[in-house]
Amino acid sequence: MANELHYGDNLDVLRESVADESVDLVYLDPPFNSNASYNVLFKAPGGDGSAAQIEAFDDTWHWNEAAERAFDAVMTGPNSQAALLLRAMRQALGDNDMMAYLAMMSVRLLELHRTLKPTGSLYLHCDPVASHYLKLLLDSIFDVRNFRNEITWKRSAAHNDGNRWGRNADIVFFYSKSEVWTWNPQYEAYDATYLKRFRNADPDGRKWMDDNATAKGLMGGGYDYEYKGSRSLWRFPPATMKRLDSEGRLHFTKTGGIRLKRYLDEAKGHLAQSVWDDIPPINSRAAERLGYPTQKPLALLERIVAASSNPGDVVLDPFCGCGTTIHAAQKLKRKWIGIDVTHLAIALIERRLKEAFPRARYDVHGVPRDAEGARDLAERDKHEFQKWIVATVGGQPYRGGKKGMDRGIDGYLHFRDDSNASQFAVVSVKGGTMKSGDVRDLKGTMEREGAPLGVFLALREPTREMEREAASAGLYESGGRKFARIQILTAADVIEGKRPLVPFGHVESLRRAKGEIEEEQDELF
Repeated sequence: MANELHYGDNLDVLRESVADESVDLVYLDPPFNSNASYNVLFKAPGGDGSAAQIEAFDDTWHWNEAAERAFDAVMTGPNSQAALLLRAMRQALGDNDMMAYLAMMSVRLLELHRTLKPTGSLYLHCDPVASHYLKLLLDSIFDVRNFRNEITWKRSAAHNDGNRWGRNADIVFFYSKSEVWTWNPQYEAYDATYLKRFRNADPDGRKWMDDNATAKGLMGGGYDYEYKGSRSLWRFPPATMKRLDSEGRLHFTKTGGIRLKRYLDEAKGHLAQSVWDDIPPINSRAAERLGYPTQKPLALLERIVAASSNPGDVVLDPFCGCGTTIHAAQKLKRKWIGIDVTHLAIALIERRLKEAFPRARYDVHGVPRDAEGARDLAERDKHEFQKWIVATVGGQPYRGGKKGMDRGIDGYLHFRDDSNASQFAVVSVKGGTMKSGDVRDLKGTMEREGAPLGVFLALREPTREMEREAASAGLYESGGRKFARIQILTAADVIEGKRPLVPFGHVESLRRAKGEIEEEQDELF
């Protein structure tokens, strides 16, 4: 199995492209409107609700036909426990956003369980708004006996949440598929207080702390003998005592006792527990911050991937967002599968991989790779075509890609002029028929917004009238160079790698990923 990125509904991708018992580790951080009040989440839908979908940066689920289909899939599926539980939940909660979320998650969790190997594990990341419901679903699908941990991650510093305890933690549920699962213990760094215990040092400066060498007070007895004038009930037999002495690992006290040396450079740290407060969140000054609102720290995913998989194993993230799970898996030499329903996310992950792992090899499914693919996407979903082409040229979709009034703007492309001042180009996208008036409209939008440049992204080749209209907008000069104020690129141009020409290159709306030190990749990758 190659490393794979999939654009599309993860339910469809899981069913069509991921085989039974082919995955070693699943991590998912499903989007949910946790900022909405309970009154909103449990409110019955009125009128015709919008189609159930996840927009980039807009994580709302609604009860509608898609949720009903998900509910029916669980009811008619082979897992009777999950069906009984979901039916009871619907009777108790009614038809609302929360129930839609649970129905959608149930059918996907069943598919994820199917893809896991018998020794595989699943980590589900959520917040307390829905965590209690999700744990019940996980118990019914994975079996309560395969629940391993509820991990609490302190995701932020202290909160002032009014008349309640500050909400600064997320929950991560850890389940295995069976009673035998992959496990590699992880360690946390020692705190400053514990490090002070390493106050002794050998002549070469190697720091150590002393530890008890006797078995007094321990269950199971010990070894009663005398060593170099000191008699006691020791933890280890005479042969081990001699070996430790020859290695310089014994400390002979002034009172005639014998203690064991514990060297700092051999200490792994504290064994990680189920409360993680040593991994800070992504803040505005974090070096790894890309600007994606739900981005999780790389260290968080590295811990999970390292603990529950081995090099060469397959890691799957069905809501891969900005690709932190993919990044961690690639860095730790795992194979991976990432799925997301937005082209914005897929484009971001592709760029992240190219920046962090220039030699990484992977396949991308479901995104245009030629003019015919672009035409197919535009015909199926013009909004997704718009987000795809804007993100591919390095732009920022207008309002994060949300649908609604666009005021003639489909995206922005940021750059700096010769004085290092921040500037921007307005991006207009046409995935269907177009005319010279569309270019005139872009020119008017540029004037209204004060944008020195405009980029017109089109599915088809522009007409001569459109080219003449673009040329009439004139030139923009910066740093001794002149640039067409309105530039037209087709989908075919973009796929071939052509990009808008701006002074000094454009400034990405999302930050660049930090490059990783890559070792020579073997055939695994």
